[in-house]
Amino acid sequence: MNADLSACAAFGNTPPWDQIDWSKCEGEVRRLQARIVKATREGRHGKVKALQWTLTHSFYGKALAVRRVTENQGKRTPGVDGAIWQTPGVKYKAIGSLRRRGYKPSPLRRVHIPKANGKLRPLGIPTMKDRAMQALYLLALEPIAETTADSRSYGFRPARSTADAIGQCHLILSRGISPVWVLEGDIRGCFDNISHEWMLRHVPSDKKVLRCWLKAGYMENRTLFPTEAGTPQGGIISPTLANLTLDGLEPLFRAKFPKTVTPSPKVNLVRYADDFIITGTSKELLEKEVRPLVEQFLHERGLELSPEKTCVTHIDQGFDFLGQHVCRRNGKLLIQPSRKNTRALLEKVREVIRQNRGLSQECLIRMLNPILRGWANYHRHVSASDMFRKVDNHLWQSLWRWANRRHSEKSRPWVLRKYWHRMGRKWKFAALTEKRGPDGEVVWLKLVNPVETKIHRYRRIKGEANPFDPDWRPYFEDRAFFKKFGGHRSQTRRNPL
Repeated sequence: MNADLSACAAFGNTPPWDQIDWSKCEGEVRRLQARIVKATREGRHGKVKALQWTLTHSFYGKALAVRRVTENQGKRTPGVDGAIWQTPGVKYKAIGSLRRRGYKPSPLRRVHIPKANGKLRPLGIPTMKDRAMQALYLLALEPIAETTADSRSYGFRPARSTADAIGQCHLILSRGISPVWVLEGDIRGCFDNISHEWMLRHVPSDKKVLRCWLKAGYMENRTLFPTEAGTPQGGIISPTLANLTLDGLEPLFRAKFPKTVTPSPKVNLVRYADDFIITGTSKELLEKEVRPLVEQFLHERGLELSPEKTCVTHIDQGFDFLGQHVCRRNGKLLIQPSRKNTRALLEKVREVIRQNRGLSQECLIRMLNPILRGWANYHRHVSASDMFRKVDNHLWQSLWRWANRRHSEKSRPWVLRKYWHRMGRKWKFAALTEKRGPDGEVVWLKLVNPVETKIHRYRRIKGEANPFDPDWRPYFEDRAFFKKFGGHRSQTRRNPL
């Protein structure tokens, strides 16, 4: 009898994996994380270590770690051992395999993925067991990282996104007294060059396990290579380690450039992972005082600024940040989708249409809709209406060429009536599906039109908000309600209609 069948026999017909009370697991882990937050704020480092030990050795933490790596997007991507955890019996058995004693991680499987500039980014893929161990220790490390994090850091953190970073940019640059000079910063090979010695001295995690991960090496073309620096891109815990490495820059600026000084230097930091901007009142301030301070801060961590991507820009000239173009026109701040980001979308759409010339209209729409919907939703919090109309125009031209190529012998009105249908006052690129509505009516599959995406201002998260702190739980519940229904819970209770 194999492992799956024996496990099922012990628990009747239901596998033990399916009998786990996930609500209880989440509650127990959340309770320990809240205690870690409290102990961190009180400076009780011994208590923090004890609570981390309890969490990483608990059944609840191990179960949640296994569930995370077996239900995310990479659940079918194996490491160097080729193993994946798919069946309930294997998943339940994996919980017991997550032990610190005798743990030795396997080398990473190195692959390369293309970057926007045409270069290749190395990506390290751990084994399923190593991913689960990282997810387990991340449960104990993330509450500390969130408690000590810079308030204006938004990358790879729970409950934060690029929209929060762009919202902060709007806040510090949109007023009449706002600074007009911006230092655009980018760290060269951040994940690949972080000093191992610095992380082992400063990262508040199990040093033995952390050292094992950092020194595991990677396999490429059946050859083992050592890792002397950096944290691998692709590991679950890697973004948090990078954030912990870069945290501390904001308090450094507050101490060096206090806002109480007159005139104020107006030095503000907005960071998303290894991309950041720093504002200032003058170009000389950013070049001669701020930049050397950043370079010294990074040098201690084994990092350096990228010379080709780091520059000082006037707000009237504008700059690109996280796919948006931020500039000031006629004294008013304007944030729009960047040309580079929009060009990449149109190239991707044209490539999909070009490679699927013989595909049916319904299949083509199903391929294009996720791309268009994702891009439009990403930019719906900025002044994107003009760019939405331009994308819609380019999309119409590409689809018109696609339709005419399929029916070169037909007239243009015939092609228009076959692929575009009048719905209300507008013509829609739509196809009939085999589905029927509740009343038996036909169901149309329509192409997503970015112009129809509503623009609304994003509600920026409070800098000190901590999702692991029970005191902040009502705030995050209200925030989730606002994102879903567009209002506050208290307002909805007063006016249910």
